[in-house]
Amino acid sequence: MIKPILVLGYGNPGRGDDALGPMLLDFLESQADLTSVELLTDFQLQIEHALDLQQRQLVLFVDAAINSPSGLDFSALVPARDHSYSSHAMHPAAVMSVYQAITGLAPPPCFLLSIQGLSFELGDGLSEKAKANLQLACRFAGELLNKPVARNWQRFALKVSQPPVSLC
Repeated sequence: MIKPILVLGYGNPGRGDDALGPMLLDFLESQADLTSVELLTDFQLQIEHALDLQQRQLVLFVDAAINSPSGLDFSALVPARDHSYSSHAMHPAAVMSVYQAITGLAPPPCFLLSIQGLSFELGDGLSEKAKANLQLACRFAGELLNKPVARNWQRFALKVSQPPVSLC
């Protein structure tokens, strides 16, 4: 049986603060009620993740970000086609667009939780700033999962997020 809520955290644990998405999922796995929540982690988003949106009521993408002055950003997503030459490093909005293209259906309500990191080099550990931001993100994600209704999540969303325009 497919659980109605998907939390998809992505990032490379070998690249310092890039591990923030998977680390938030580790926290949720140990602390949250996952009765109606599926946790999925990967190094990066790929076209195949569009299939993970099927039969969901809510989807939360979680990733590290460089530009997030407040430490956290939470935004609603809308499908947007990715015009880059590769399927690597997809934005969640592009995954939604693929879902829409292959199913002919609107994707479920999707949101992006971006956690600010500072250090992304291979072999780096988690920076102190990222540790503090991860604690904030864990509390915030817990609040979201305690109120798993799209209109409640929408109230928390600060902006609507789409992928940056490709220069390719």
